[in-house]
Amino acid sequence: MTIEPIRTIEQPRDGDELGRRRREWLVTNGLGGFAAGTVAGVVTRRYHGLLVAALPAPLGRTIMLNHLLERVRLPQGGVRWLGDEDEVAGPNAVDRSEHLRAFSLEAGLPVWVYRVGPFTIEKRVLMPYGQNTVHVTYRLLEGDGSVRLTLRPSVHFRSYEAPVNASSTQRYSLSAEGTRYEMAAEGLPALRLSIHGTKPGLMLEEKGASRVPYEVEASRGYEAVGSLWSPGYFRADLAAERPVTLVGSTESWETVEALSPKQAAAAEHQRRRRLLTMAGEPASRLEAELVLAADQFIITPAGRLNEAARARAAGDDVRTVIAGYHWFTDWGRDTMISLEGLALSTGRYLEAGYILRTFGQYVRDGLIPNMFPDGSREGLYHTADATLWFFHAVDRYVRATGDVETVRVLYPKFTEIIERHLEGTRFGIGVDPRDGLLRQGEEGYQLTWMDAKVDDWVVTPRRGKAVEINALWYNALRLLDRWSHEFGLEPGTDLESHARRARASFNQRFWFADGGYLYDVVDGEGGDDHACRPNQLFAIALDHPVLDRERWPAVLDVVRERLLTPVGLRSLAPGHPDYKPRYYGDLRSRDAAYHQGTVWGWLIGPFVDAWLAVHPDDAEGARRLLDGFDAHLEEGAIGSISEIFDAEAPYTARGCVAQAWSVAEVLRCFQKARAAATGDQAKPDQREVKR
Repeated sequence: MTIEPIRTIEQPRDGDELGRRRREWLVTNGLGGFAAGTVAGVVTRRYHGLLVAALPAPLGRTIMLNHLLERVRLPQGGVRWLGDEDEVAGPNAVDRSEHLRAFSLEAGLPVWVYRVGPFTIEKRVLMPYGQNTVHVTYRLLEGDGSVRLTLRPSVHFRSYEAPVNASSTQRYSLSAEGTRYEMAAEGLPALRLSIHGTKPGLMLEEKGASRVPYEVEASRGYEAVGSLWSPGYFRADLAAERPVTLVGSTESWETVEALSPKQAAAAEHQRRRRLLTMAGEPASRLEAELVLAADQFIITPAGRLNEAARARAAGDDVRTVIAGYHWFTDWGRDTMISLEGLALSTGRYLEAGYILRTFGQYVRDGLIPNMFPDGSREGLYHTADATLWFFHAVDRYVRATGDVETVRVLYPKFTEIIERHLEGTRFGIGVDPRDGLLRQGEEGYQLTWMDAKVDDWVVTPRRGKAVEINALWYNALRLLDRWSHEFGLEPGTDLESHARRARASFNQRFWFADGGYLYDVVDGEGGDDHACRPNQLFAIALDHPVLDRERWPAVLDVVRERLLTPVGLRSLAPGHPDYKPRYYGDLRSRDAAYHQGTVWGWLIGPFVDAWLAVHPDDAEGARRLLDGFDAHLEEGAIGSISEIFDAEAPYTARGCVAQAWSVAEVLRCFQKARAAATGDQAKPDQREVKR
């Protein structure tokens, strides 16, 4: 029986304003667009909005509908606000969410329940999959008669990354044709609005707010006072069995009206039930929640039309992975690390193949893109590890699906990658002929996953021979060698000898005997760096471990004692001069801490892998390592897992409120621990993947 997860957060009667304003919700549309906000309804981030549309390049993601001011007029007189109140249509002036009785996620979708006098009102938000459209639906659950609902939309059309005070002189036009309403501004598609309900209408009453505060932006050191504009307010009568839905969209009217609100809700709930079924009936509510959270990151990129044309000409389709919400785009490294948890653990094999072949189109100079900037058609290639993670992701995909044809299609790319790394490619990436280890580094670039950079300051350059880069290099050599033998493919070079040499040099060079763990970088700008970091785990955790087995327990013990927390691993051990216990402040302060102690949730994945490699009979111990994430699903974006956390208790969630590799690795590890407990650690079922 499919578990349809429901996570409910009851609201205390004595008020919890801070909690309501900090807790956030997120709904996505499969294109990279989203709707997002706080449980309280107060806009606190530049990224918050009911419709953040994923528009074709060069526009990218654009905030088209910022806020709804919700007001209920009772039949006996009196007015109540469901969220916030401001006489000039701007949010944040007064938090009026005392009427909120409960907030929940039902199958990953947000539901609010308000008590207003004798009436109980429910609100739901959803986005029809594959559309830049949002539906906000209200139902009367209890109470006799009807209430008059008024909804005032406020807008500030801008890029989702633009400061909140951008384009403050922007002018809008409003047009109407029957029950169709359009708001437009120069250079952007129209925002189409319609209201469904009893006695619906739009009352023209133009208002503006010029000093709308965004408190989270202020805490992050950004512009924090912006403006909003409203043309008027929609109204409709709300009664039992007569819901009211406001629809906002940048799609054509034909698309907007193809589904009624009731049909759109039914289709989306059916799609979500199908996702749970595809995932093989998750064993717990938490796993079911993570399956639905994973869905938020797999997208069809809206703007890269050339890429889509190439893929479809070959009988494929385009998919990619959004690294995190609200501000990340698709990153090569994050995609390859996340692919197993997001797509393979959830049974989305066809889309996993699309993702891998999509990135295969972009191999340049032996590298895959580090990232695609929002609104851009081309990628940036400054990464030393994303390309090596590509090998790992393809191997996990083939083991899960048996799709050998994808290996054959990508094999020329893989041989090119190895050859370019042996010869040396961009950004100083290349094998040192003296020892067979892979080095990387170029002034002004951050090439490993520890990639913080502020202006010209690369915070953790790690130039030289980084420990995880060489673990990945050895793993890639072994994988390509295995594929060449298993599938009868021409390797093009002596992979076996390169792998043997890299492994021998690694074990000779990286062991830090005084600490009983691995150097983070050897032959670096300052010599060999013995900072205790989690990167050394990959020498154990990958399918082809480069570290000699007798040293595994020592490394695992050091990482457990110095880096492990309930929500992931510290990026640097306490006691180091650069250690930062808290991630907070302006951009420079935050990036100074980003990889200098800050906890990363995704790193629980390699720790669980290493734990089971050292303790193969302790599946319960592996599962207990994940216990801290259940409570976290009620923080940040409810139902998802944040990007990072402070390095010390209470491990406050920071960064992106929903991060792809955090969700992916926790979900993958739940399944791996369960498989270990049942003795089922063989290769996953190989299922036919039709192309």
